[in-house]
Amino acid sequence: MTPPPLRIGNASGFYGDRFDAMREMLTGGELDVLTGDYLAELTMLILGRDRLKDPAAGYARTFLGQLEECLGLAHERGVRIVTNAGGLNPAGLADAVRELADRLGIRARVAHVEGDDLTHRHSGALAAHAYLGGFGIAACLREGADVVVTGRVTDAALVTGPAAAHFGWTSDAHDRLAGAVVAGHVLECGTQATGGNYAFFTDHDVRRLRHPGFPLAEIHEDGTAVITKHPGTGGVVDVGTVTAQLLYETAGARYAGPDVTARLDTVELTQEGPDRVRITGVRGEAPPPTLKVGLNRIGGYRNEVVFVLTGLDIEKKAALVRDQLETALNAAKSRPASVTWSFARTDHPDAPTEETASALLRLVVRDPDQAVVGRALSGAAVELALASYPGFHVLAPPGKGAPYGVFEAVYVDHGVADHVAVLHDGRRVHIPPAHAASAQVAPPHGPLVL
Repeated sequence: MTPPPLRIGNASGFYGDRFDAMREMLTGGELDVLTGDYLAELTMLILGRDRLKDPAAGYARTFLGQLEECLGLAHERGVRIVTNAGGLNPAGLADAVRELADRLGIRARVAHVEGDDLTHRHSGALAAHAYLGGFGIAACLREGADVVVTGRVTDAALVTGPAAAHFGWTSDAHDRLAGAVVAGHVLECGTQATGGNYAFFTDHDVRRLRHPGFPLAEIHEDGTAVITKHPGTGGVVDVGTVTAQLLYETAGARYAGPDVTARLDTVELTQEGPDRVRITGVRGEAPPPTLKVGLNRIGGYRNEVVFVLTGLDIEKKAALVRDQLETALNAAKSRPASVTWSFARTDHPDAPTEETASALLRLVVRDPDQAVVGRALSGAAVELALASYPGFHVLAPPGKGAPYGVFEAVYVDHGVADHVAVLHDGRRVHIPPAHAASAQVAPPHGPLVL
């Protein structure tokens, strides 16, 4: 007998997404599992800086606020919650959820997944975390967890984990796992699957896009899925919106992850009905022999100033102030390590207002020393107020310089990360690496300045 589909919804695409989405998803229709994706490369940097100030921090605090309103709803409806909001401190968030449940008088079994933190292996990193797969989540759910909190897992793992637990998939069920990865990739960015950020939004009634609903997937035992949303919610789910999200942040036909390599060139999308897109045909291969690790470090300090150039002789005004600032920077005790100018011609001829008659000249400086990009720049810029181009003004005075982050991906063998499911009763289950490895390894990327 074929089991019924597993209905997995997503209520967050990033840290700061719509606060009310969790309640909307829990009250809008039937669900079995509700996920929340809170992590991005920049988020890990933000959480790392939070933890420098408070060792007990390091997780997405807004999730707790959402859960305070919605844990009772989820409990009443039998909806299990799976989230990566644990960030750098999944154990800390799990404890906070337990405290919240006790205060609310709700019997909630809370588990978490750890082992992604490899910061100790990377000198100079503020945070270094491996992208784990979904089988730690699956272990927690199989043992009865109502809420599962993770640190850095792949976004799709929030879906592959519940699907593997529900259907009993093992690590060699490559095609089924690949189907769940594709569904999870469509869900992970929330309303991007229901019309948000969609290039062809003009093809739809704009009134439907005012408040798009969050997506959900009906996942079947064979790995096929239907992407949809709750009835009566805004937005649109069609082959176009699903295709756009499917291609988001992918670099080729093979979409490699820790559980499986999904073959995106096998995906078939069919419009099954209004706001229903069926995903079939997905083939999977063994995962690569390595795990991706995201390294976040403080790259130094940055500062900027934006000069507003209005009216006539825009190019000459830009040349004058740039020459003046370059002279001042060269005469300073230490010139910033990086000096970048950009010029945006936002001005219009015969403009009716000062704003539409103005262009923007932006100067960005970076250096390991905060003092070099702080007072030295702010003093040089402000001192030009009465000594530069006519109509001199800036959008805001430069400050003292703020730290900036750098993200870089490296790769380690699966066994380097000790993937552990910490169950609601405290038992620790070690999750073995994928049983097989292929030669397909994701190419490394250069550093990304955040």
